[in-house]
Amino acid sequence: MKPETKKIIREYAESILIALVLALLIRTFVVQPFKIPTGSMRPTLMEGDRILVNKYLYRFKDPQRGDIIVFKYPGEEKKDYIKRLVALPGETVGIEEGRVKIGDKIMTEPEILTHFHYYNRGSFGHVGKSVDVPQDAYFVLGDNSGSSEDSRFWGYVPQKNLVGRAFMIFWPPQRVRLLK
Repeated sequence: MKPETKKIIREYAESILIALVLALLIRTFVVQPFKIPTGSMRPTLMEGDRILVNKYLYRFKDPQRGDIIVFKYPGEEKKDYIKRLVALPGETVGIEEGRVKIGDKIMTEPEILTHFHYYNRGSFGHVGKSVDVPQDAYFVLGDNSGSSEDSRFWGYVPQKNLVGRAFMIFWPPQRVRLLK
């Protein structure tokens, strides 16, 4: 092989290797794509939507009520779940007349929580029952409350299980948008 050909092959190989390492680092620590498998977050996220999740944000900023978060399912940590965060560590949460209640106050902020009707179901979601969220955990609900297995059924999301915040639908093209 000619020296020029070897040089060109080496340059391409180095470029490809650098690109792969950068892609791996970005996916591992910064942004990761996910596919939505179920309708538990309808109408916000539909089955088959592909989203981007910021894995970097929660290293510097605490999660906020209303965030759409991806986390490792507490019962089987190999599974990733996506839900809306409704109660923060140390809060008392309940559902009253279809609305999220923190302490004695029905939540009107963030406004997105008023767009969905939440049902009292599961061992953590009985009518008239409120639960205390542990200091190192979160309470999450699916936007499609009637078809969502969420904190009402299996409890809290430990802080260590957070993967990141969903911020964009990137596929299919007709649904591309930033998420609130």
